Amino acid sequence: MTNIDFSPLFRSMIGFDRMTSALETAYRTDPGGYPPYNIEVSEDNAYRITMAVAGFSEQDLTLEVRENILTVAGCRAEEEDSSGRRMLYRGIANRSFERKFQLADYVRVEEARLANGLLYIALRREIPEAMKPRKIEIRTAEATPALDKTSERLLVETKVAA
Repeated sequence: MTNIDFSPLFRSMIGFDRMTSALETAYRTDPGGYPPYNIEVSEDNAYRITMAVAGFSEQDLTLEVRENILTVAGCRAEEEDSSGRRMLYRGIANRSFERKFQLADYVRVEEARLANGLLYIALRREIPEAMKPRKIEIRTAEATPALDKTSERLLVETKVAA
């Protein structure tokens, strides 16, 4: 097993320690193949997961988001054969599954819909206003005394009123 050393990144990057643990987890996780899925980017901040869940109904599927992890699970009840049929070959999977997706901060699930054996999960990243880029005004040395004079005038008016 190969270990990746992220220590050179920590010299110039602050707050990315969660990213390194996520990369290590992804490296160790077995991808599995059931059910197959696609992840698409439709806009800058819009994503869609499409999962092939043929044979599952809405009641058989559960979606849950907890601590930035989206869990999609499918569980079908075993069909009991009361007619006494014997299966010679079973090629259609009737197995339960659980698939987990790590969501970035500020990514939320908008909707999920099931159509023609495909489960569509729409996701959107919503960056809070406080996190969006903003321009900071740079004051010059000449602007500082004007602010001080205004502060002095307010201080004098407050003392006179008292």
